[in-house]
Amino acid sequence: MQTENSLDVTLLEPKMKHPTIFNRFDQLAAAETLTIHNDHDPKPLYYQLLAERGNTFSWEYLEKGPQWWIVTITKNGVDIHQSTLGELAASDMRKALLLRQNGLDFCCGGKKTLKKACEEKGLDSSRLEEELAMIDQLGKGKHPPYLEWKPDFLADYIVNTHHYYVRNRLPELKALSQKVAFKHAESHPELTRIKELVELIDSEMMSHMVKEERVLFPYVKALVMHKDLDKTQFGCQFGTVQNPINMMEMEHEVVGEHLLEIRQATKNYKLPASACKSYQLLYAVLEEFEEDLHLHVHLENNILFPKALQLEKNLVKN
Repeated sequence: MQTENSLDVTLLEPKMKHPTIFNRFDQLAAAETLTIHNDHDPKPLYYQLLAERGNTFSWEYLEKGPQWWIVTITKNGVDIHQSTLGELAASDMRKALLLRQNGLDFCCGGKKTLKKACEEKGLDSSRLEEELAMIDQLGKGKHPPYLEWKPDFLADYIVNTHHYYVRNRLPELKALSQKVAFKHAESHPELTRIKELVELIDSEMMSHMVKEERVLFPYVKALVMHKDLDKTQFGCQFGTVQNPINMMEMEHEVVGEHLLEIRQATKNYKLPASACKSYQLLYAVLEEFEEDLHLHVHLENNILFPKALQLEKNLVKN
């Protein structure tokens, strides 16, 4: 019964069944299929695979009992031509870095296709498609496998890494922008606007993170808990997770526009020849903050939020 892409699950120890299937799935190339044979309905595996690997596979029953359940699991390929920037970035952080190097916004602009985004930027989409395809041939990269993480773990990671960074960096950024504007705004008037934008970002991000930590992320964790306990009865005060997600994405877009205005005002963080040490530090911290926020928003918009939506949808179905 067992061939190269076939697995008889009944021959495995119970504790090794799901880890073995996940390992075999991860080794599949795009469009390859794993066929599993079991003596009972493996539906719980479907939900675990969906929660931990996302919408990256198709699931088809070839046989449904009473003696055997046979299922084919086919790994979806990422169609570079049809994929959005967000989907490409979520599939591999090396692709995210390539998009960033070419000035393509996969965070707030993540719903655009590669072709459309390249047209708007005047870039050669065929060249980028070739470079993205080459990444697939290199094997796995060294970046954290964000797409493979469970939603509750990813939410905690975002809070402990990116929310922590924002809360610690923004006070320094505010003080620096005020100091540099006070000393140099007369000869560099753009510094006044940069100071105002930093203050807006501070106000908006502090409020934004509280909403995520008190409302959205706890609900995401509740979804995971209900899935793990195989429960389907649950409720929330906002109807569906789509509603707070819509609000968070709009707020991401506003902050993204502020950062874009800062980048334009600084001419891509190009320092004037007379820049003092504080001036230099301000630009360095601004650029670092922008880079961190892009990853922060990417993890939410392109990975966490789609996982939460799919998880809620599956629970409601059942």
